[in-house]
Amino acid sequence: MASTSNQPRHAIWLPILAGLCASLVSIGLARFAYTPLIPSLIQAHWFSASDVVYLGAANLVGYLIGALIGHPLARRTSNRTALRLMMLAVTLAFFACAFPLSVSWFFGWRLLSGIAGGAIMVLVAATVLPHVPAARRGLASGAIFLGIGLGIAGSGTLVPPLLSLGLQQTWLGLGALALVLTSMSWFGWPSSAPHATAATVTTQPKPMNPGVYLLFAQYALMAAGLVPAMVFLVDYVARGLGAGQQVGAMVWVMYGLGAIVGPVSYGFLADRLGGRLSIRVVLVVQAIAVGLLSVSSTFAALALLAVIIGSFPPGIVPLALARVHELIPEHHQQQIAWSRATVSFATFQALSGFAYSALFNASGGQHALMFAIAAGAIVLALVLEGVARLLRHSQERPAPTLDRCMN
Repeated sequence: MASTSNQPRHAIWLPILAGLCASLVSIGLARFAYTPLIPSLIQAHWFSASDVVYLGAANLVGYLIGALIGHPLARRTSNRTALRLMMLAVTLAFFACAFPLSVSWFFGWRLLSGIAGGAIMVLVAATVLPHVPAARRGLASGAIFLGIGLGIAGSGTLVPPLLSLGLQQTWLGLGALALVLTSMSWFGWPSSAPHATAATVTTQPKPMNPGVYLLFAQYALMAAGLVPAMVFLVDYVARGLGAGQQVGAMVWVMYGLGAIVGPVSYGFLADRLGGRLSIRVVLVVQAIAVGLLSVSSTFAALALLAVIIGSFPPGIVPLALARVHELIPEHHQQQIAWSRATVSFATFQALSGFAYSALFNASGGQHALMFAIAAGAIVLALVLEGVARLLRHSQERPAPTLDRCMN
């Protein structure tokens, strides 16, 4: 690690740029560009409304699979090779989605793009950050996950003009952008020996701080809380409120602006308040914002709420990482904990995606119901911390002695 401080500046920032490109392509575009496309997919009769929603959930299921197979894939090849392969898979999926041959065809490619996103999420920080001096790792982490926000904002600004050319041209355009970003990142990944990766992952895990399991549960509930806005926001504005595709796209751009601000501002909050208090503050704000979304209809209110809610999906990543680092001092244990946290997040995200999709179809497209349930999931994450604190205090309280009982 000492050698990293002697590396030239460009040698440090090239891996960070590669990480930013990876999160931009695999999460920012592959997942979030789908949201502003939902109304057009329905209106162009590519798929039915119910099929379109389930196809969105396919990416979430893939994310879970990718989070599980990311490290095994890297052990068989290397982190660099695995990341390159995953970015190529996402790019290929964009081009394949330009041809709606069948629901199963489309589902398979959306699933593949999700797998790539999950694998990249568990590998990218572990690949890049060890090559960055310790004093710059916070900034590097924020820059990597900033790619998610840039992808969200980019999808909101790129998709509407692309849609004016046609739905097929939109998918092809996104594929071309993904290809450019994949090419930019290709030689930026640091070389790491496969045996080093294996040593990191196969280290025998030690018993973890109980606070880590609370974080896993909270992170899972955060996933359940962010899915409705992530999937239904544009459709809610465009079709649910009858405001049209253009207004929906404008609200999605505001969501993207929030996503750009999220990683940096949440990371700053963690530096100032610590991971635990920062998570508590963010959960309170998000519960209120998502709850208000279900009763809001004016553009000003929707735009403001979209900025706040948009900061949540990419912002909680550095927050959760900061909390892991607070709870676990050892680097290898941090890797194990982060991988498990990502799996818990991905599991609830996938389950929530299908649950919300089924409920959305069963309720006849009640968007407000989805947002109300999401707010409840975030409140539950807050309640869990309160319960854990009460249990901890009760365990720390000294048991009454015999003399005290006699008195």
